[in-house]
Amino acid sequence: MKYKLLYPILIIIASSSYGILSTIVKVAMNHGYTSAEATASQYVIGFFLALILFLITQRKLPKISRSGLIFIIFAGLCTGTTGIVYNQSLNYLPASLAVVLLFQFTWIGMLIDCLLRKRLPSRPQVFALVFLFLGTIFAAGIIDVDLSSIPWQGWVFGLSSAVSFSIFIQFNSRPVEGVSTITRTLLMSFFAVLLISLFTSPEIIWNGKLFGSELLIFGLILGVFGIILPILLFSIAAPKVGGGLTSILSAMELPVAIFASVIVLGETLTFLQVMGIVLVIIGMVLPTVLAQRKKSV
Repeated sequence: MKYKLLYPILIIIASSSYGILSTIVKVAMNHGYTSAEATASQYVIGFFLALILFLITQRKLPKISRSGLIFIIFAGLCTGTTGIVYNQSLNYLPASLAVVLLFQFTWIGMLIDCLLRKRLPSRPQVFALVFLFLGTIFAAGIIDVDLSSIPWQGWVFGLSSAVSFSIFIQFNSRPVEGVSTITRTLLMSFFAVLLISLFTSPEIIWNGKLFGSELLIFGLILGVFGIILPILLFSIAAPKVGGGLTSILSAMELPVAIFASVIVLGETLTFLQVMGIVLVIIGMVLPTVLAQRKKSV
């Protein structure tokens, strides 16, 4: 039982690492960098870190089946796409609403998993989604926000980030035979950085801005917590847990994002947000606890 609980814990750690990214990006912006430059530094440094890990531990690419390569390519592209469209949504939406739209990946991921597996969600999963949805609304603090003036582009980019992240979870939950997690991380980060370079600020590589300033420090932090750690842990645990439960457990990103902004940026934390965080945590752990209790009976 303890061994089976390890994989959900790894998913929680991976999603928690994503939770600190928005705060780090805001800190980088406070130091004079754009969000595009911070995002580009994350994927570029993340790729180089993955390459170093690969050269130390693997050194040689294995033979990969066509289907396995397709899974890895699309997982990498979805990683990059999520970063691109989420950053675009911030140009039209308040940060709190952008987070709410991103976190629709919980039910979208569950829906995709149910369609692929031709099944209905279990009762614990339905209860979990209700808790997650309500908790997200409260935790993001948008109860009193006027949404009538929000541009349609914001809704499109925000929901697109949720769809993209949901698809990433599904592709990453598929095991690829003969490919180690480090090799998978390298390939996914490679395809992600290719895509990111087309839409963000690739010039930071050759104009000296990345390697000759504080942006390198931000890139290292973002690369570790936004590329290396989550992709490694998702690659290990998501195939064991499944796409549906992975989507639910990944909701841990929201409480971590809120706490990081409070601790680092000094933002206020309201009672409604605390209540929302509690609901998110309940919804996140409910399916795992009920499943383990059912197996022990």
